[in-house]
Parts: sequence; C-alpha cells; structure tokens
Amino acid sequence: MAAKDALGARGEEIATRELLALGWSVLARNWRPAPGRGLPRGEIDIVARDGAELVIVEVKTRSTAAFGGAVAAVTRAKLARLRRLAAAWLASQDRRIDFAGIDGVRIDVVCIDIGRDGRPRVEILRGVE
Repeated sequence: MAAKDALGARGEEIATRELLALGWSVLARNWRPAPGRGLPRGEIDIVARDGAELVIVEVKTRSTAAFGGAVAAVTRAKLARLRRLAAAWLASQDRRIDFAGIDGVRIDVVCIDIGRDGRPRVEILRGVE
C-alpha cells in the first residue's frame, strides 16, 4: 500500500503545481470532514479557486493503463461522493474563506498518467458531472 500512497502523493504534487501554473489559488489540500454528525466519508484532494469559480479537484494518478488509466477511475459513485464532500467543505468554512466574487462551484478531475519514462501526462477534465 505504501507504493500506491506514494504514487498518489506524487500525483497530488504534480496536480498542485499544474493548477498554480494556470493561475489558480489552492485553498485546501487533503481535506476530510470531522467524523460523526452524519457527514460523508472521504477526502477532497484539492480545493481551489479558478477565477470566479470554486473548484473541488479530484486527482487520479496511474502508472499503468492496465485498468483504463486515470480517467477510468472516475466513477458516478465517486462523483456523487465528491458532491457530498463539497457541500460539507462549504458548510465547514463559515467565515474562514472570503466567498465574495465566487459565482459557482464545479468538480474537476486532474488525470495523471505516469509513462514508462517516468514523465507525467496531465489532463484536466473541467466541470465533470
């Protein structure tokens, strides 16, 4: 499991650098709701701001295409969980974040496939539903 965790952490670092290079602001990483109180289980990899939109970012990193690559790992169930987590994150922020100028919330997926040469190929899927 350590190799999978290391691959995931590498992917999140790559994704964060990519988003910052696009001019986005990263507001949170690896956010999990407090246990209990009926909140959804899981983690938001990255919460970012892209202009006037708040973006919940799921990062999927793969080192092989044996199971369809990173894009194939984004299922309807995963997207539904991300929507519940997004609502929980927003509710947890009350006065911590200035929401002035935010016009919407979307879910993006950053797909990272690490080639045999060790170099990542990054694809950002915007507004995934």
